[in-house]
Amino acid sequence: MKKWFSKKRAQPERKSGKKVDGILLIIVIVLMIFGLVMITSIGVPKSIQLSAPDVLYPNCEDQGVDCYLLFRNHLIRLAIGFVMMVAMAKISYKFWKKTAPFWFMATLIVLFIVLFLGSKYTTFARSWLILFNTSIQPTEFAKLFLVFYLASWLEKKKETITSLQNGFLPFCVIVGALALPVVLQPDLGGTLVIAMIATSMYFVAGARVRHLALGLLIVTLAGFVLVSNLSHLKQRFSAFLTSEVSCKEDYCWQTEQSKIAIGSGGFWGKGLTQGVQKSYWLPQATDDFIFAASAEELGFIRISLLVIAYAVIAWRGMVIARGAENKFVQYTTIGLTSWIVFQAFINISVNIALMPVTGITLPFISYGGSSMLSVLVATGVLLQLSKHSDYENSSSRRGNSRPYYSQLSSS
Repeated sequence: MKKWFSKKRAQPERKSGKKVDGILLIIVIVLMIFGLVMITSIGVPKSIQLSAPDVLYPNCEDQGVDCYLLFRNHLIRLAIGFVMMVAMAKISYKFWKKTAPFWFMATLIVLFIVLFLGSKYTTFARSWLILFNTSIQPTEFAKLFLVFYLASWLEKKKETITSLQNGFLPFCVIVGALALPVVLQPDLGGTLVIAMIATSMYFVAGARVRHLALGLLIVTLAGFVLVSNLSHLKQRFSAFLTSEVSCKEDYCWQTEQSKIAIGSGGFWGKGLTQGVQKSYWLPQATDDFIFAASAEELGFIRISLLVIAYAVIAWRGMVIARGAENKFVQYTTIGLTSWIVFQAFINISVNIALMPVTGITLPFISYGGSSMLSVLVATGVLLQLSKHSDYENSSSRRGNSRPYYSQLSSS
């Protein structure tokens, strides 16, 4: 991967009038529409439950029963998120570069406030702040501000990033400071995504392999300690390692019902609105397990297109990063792309039982406020960065083999 990035000459600063990456924009809009359709199809049981929890045998025609509550809420969030995405696409990346330290410190403060004043909001993790009857999950926005700060920091470090004292250890302190309050919530999924974002940026910046291996060892040991001492994590890993078809406990029920939903969908699915698991068996069918619920209705062939869509986002992100006009643009692009793609594939892996349940959403698809808004803001920034990249030519340019990192402008 480093060699792929290294085959590009430095590019002059792009004009502000350059167009955004159309392929990336189209894929994101298609995913947003897909998510709205699936929320409409899958969300009726949860809409009934939320709108009429005390009604016995509710019907969509009954007074007080709102079968499309989730659809309307999701549509409003998509509209707000789309406006924010467009706005972010117009804000110069230089603003985020200059203000990165402020946003990072503000994020740290808010994350520690969550530990004391946060709400569990129907989960075991204290991850939400309730403001004006609205729940906000600061961890989702912390991912964005970590990317900005790390990109600025890595750009300044230049070749010293390969040093243990000046590169690896300060990197661990920065990432560890942000990850610590997320771990203490505890939010396993959020911590994992933050670690993958940081590692991707660090790798592209020129980190030594032995430092990455050391970091992996540290994270593995820390994870072992957490799993050994936190009962809910121990149960989740136990359920992952020893599958129980007859399991009726929360820690393994979701995984088993998710596999049943995907398997019952077959190749072509049962059809929209025809899924069974969403109604009686699969918890969080519109949130963390929307991939499995969608697979039941759409089938293997159609749901595979969703996986391909995230692969296309990864491809476009790499192309934009390779054509970046300077290091900050490159590192930020890598961070934002890693966030979206890694989170998507972690969610999918959980749904198909390749990973323990982590509690993270599927970008652009899942029902959720903070996750949807934050990822659309990130997409807007990514589109802005594409204006400062020669992405139209970077994927086909042969270039030379001289090191790329030292040639990029630091402006």
